[in-house]
Amino acid sequence: MADVLMQKTGQIFIVSAASGTGKTTLVSRLLSHHTDIKVSISHTTRAPREGEADGVHYHFVDTGEFERMIAASAFLEHANVYGNYYGTSTSGSLI
Repeated sequence: MADVLMQKTGQIFIVSAASGTGKTTLVSRLLSHHTDIKVSISHTTRAPREGEADGVHYHFVDTGEFERMIAASAFLEHANVYGNYYGTSTSGSLI
């Protein structure tokens, strides 16, 4: 008998705002009260800021890699913001 892939369904919430407006604080507080929520780790071409770790805060990649991922339809969404790419991958890397 063939194995059946079981997929969970749920809701997706997007937290979007300008830099420095408290998105990380909001999400951190939400996660502290709801253990069933997962957070997607985005890809970016910008350099890591002090205290940021690859695979924890973002997946830091160079522009060439990001553009290869775009060409391979590896993103649910992506944008170029102030000269850096940001995107949510289809692989669903969650924390």
